[in-house]
Amino acid sequence: MDQRRKFPHLRQDFAASLVVFLVALPLCVGVAIASGVPAELGLITGIVGGIVTGFMRGSSLQVSGPAAGLTVLVFEAVREFGLPMLGVIVLAAGLLQIIMGALKLGRWFRAISVSVVEGMLAGIGLVLIAGQLYTTAGLTAPASGLDKLTGLPRAMAEAFGSTTALASVALGAGTIAVMVLWKRLPARVRAVPGPLAAVALAALVTLAFDLPAATVEVQGLLGAIQLPGLAAFGELTNLSLIGTILAFTLIASAESLFSAAAVDRLHDGPRTEYDKELMAQGTGNTVCGLLGALPMTAVIVRSSANVQAGAKTKASRVLHGVWLLLFAALLPATLALIPLPALAGILVHAGWKLIPRRQIASLWREHRGEALILMITAAAIVTVNMFEGVLIGLALSVAKTAWEASHIKLEVTDKGTGPIQADLSGNATFLRLPKILDDLEALPRDRPIRLDLTGLHHLDHACHTALDNWASRHSAGTEPVKVTQPQTLTTAPC
Repeated sequence: MDQRRKFPHLRQDFAASLVVFLVALPLCVGVAIASGVPAELGLITGIVGGIVTGFMRGSSLQVSGPAAGLTVLVFEAVREFGLPMLGVIVLAAGLLQIIMGALKLGRWFRAISVSVVEGMLAGIGLVLIAGQLYTTAGLTAPASGLDKLTGLPRAMAEAFGSTTALASVALGAGTIAVMVLWKRLPARVRAVPGPLAAVALAALVTLAFDLPAATVEVQGLLGAIQLPGLAAFGELTNLSLIGTILAFTLIASAESLFSAAAVDRLHDGPRTEYDKELMAQGTGNTVCGLLGALPMTAVIVRSSANVQAGAKTKASRVLHGVWLLLFAALLPATLALIPLPALAGILVHAGWKLIPRRQIASLWREHRGEALILMITAAAIVTVNMFEGVLIGLALSVAKTAWEASHIKLEVTDKGTGPIQADLSGNATFLRLPKILDDLEALPRDRPIRLDLTGLHHLDHACHTALDNWASRHSAGTEPVKVTQPQTLTTAPC
């Protein structure tokens, strides 16, 4: 009775932790394989996300671990800097997250344009899908995102000419089919998570028919740990490495905090404390970096499974980390039974869900500029790289906001006799300067003009100078210009 009072939700949290563990297991392994690192490193990140981050304050029901959203970035980092540097990158990103949380910058991530975030996810999804399609055929994917997409027709033609590749493609396609159809099955069947069922069925089919499909390579939990050496920290002077660290920090933080906002809408429990959640994510990534594992974020798939399974406290996510640890310690050989095409199929399905198809259609109808930012961000990630693609999206978002904020209106009142009254209102910035000058230059030069600026909220230096020059030129003719300045105005001195 005392235990029940002390842990009133233990039964619900225990049951939920098992569900989350079964969802997380194939995803942890699949994300690691897609990132080009040993499968065990994905499990290590899942364990740290459950046991370390799970204990900390921030979001009580959100579950953290390796995420499909970082797969492309991790793969590029490992390819460019090598696996030993991954720990340094993740460690540095984690420390930056802790500092940002301590400085209370977590809430500011909510100010990032949703179009940029969704464009980022769409770009990641496209590259992830393209890369994993090669894996389903047992082929090696090209390095760049653009090459992955453009090389698909040739890769598929090559696959259809090989019996081994066709068997591999069939396994991957079957896995995707199971994932898609699983939600339509009876509730009793759906008690087993779709990803686990798909992987288990693929493993059984591979064994039963002795299919020539590649499987996960196992080297043991301790053998996979890559402790960063002191020499690796000397590479922190590399500007390219610093850019990668910033990309990890920005994308992992944004994905975690956007996930927290989504999870808050799924339950009526305590709301997320964004700065503390950012510090919790940073602590988890710091530990993952010390172990040379994958970076972590909060993951919406595992988090929603946690909520839907009836979790009430953070005990469920901590226990899910314990189950991952026990599995990795006691049953690591089981991983060797998992066919790689099945994991690729799961990640193709995950990549498809990252693409915000409905949001794009809705934005195109209602906010076409935002839809263009989303699509340009996604295209930049595919054609350039993750970090620069996000920066391009952010720059476009800022430029669009600046353009929209610089609305200006010129009202001209001409009664036929006497001075012409010209009233400027809004925000006079250099972005609208050509329009302002065109409208003023079109006014008659043989009539006196009264230019009233009292309706302006802001007048930047470029516009202030241009208006002075225009008034001087116009007054040099036959009729003067009288300018009425506002009493209070945000402006720059000439």
